[in-house]
Amino acid sequence: MQRRARAIFYSAAVFTFVMATLPQPPTLPGTPSDKVQHILAFATLAVLGAFAYPKASLLRIWLWLLALGAAIELAQAIPILHRDSELADLLADGAAALVAILGVAWLRRRRRE
Repeated sequence: MQRRARAIFYSAAVFTFVMATLPQPPTLPGTPSDKVQHILAFATLAVLGAFAYPKASLLRIWLWLLALGAAIELAQAIPILHRDSELADLLADGAAALVAILGVAWLRRRRRE
């Protein structure tokens, strides 16, 4: 089960990186804003990461996701990609992942009680 959870997590992480660095990403239904896309992606990755690594520190998972967000922003700074690298996107990534991680921490604490 954990092997499957990790495969799903890494697939989602790669998908997120690829979609964020495509020069012309496909338009999503409802055309959510860039920030909404970042928030949804990183909240999802945080939950998937927590399930994939249930014994790992949630802080460590959050830091790895923050590093992924930074890597995306660095890649988006490559001129040939015609993407915009924004600190606000990285902040949205980190905030969304943090909220999701805090939710997971709360659920874990409730399960132990």
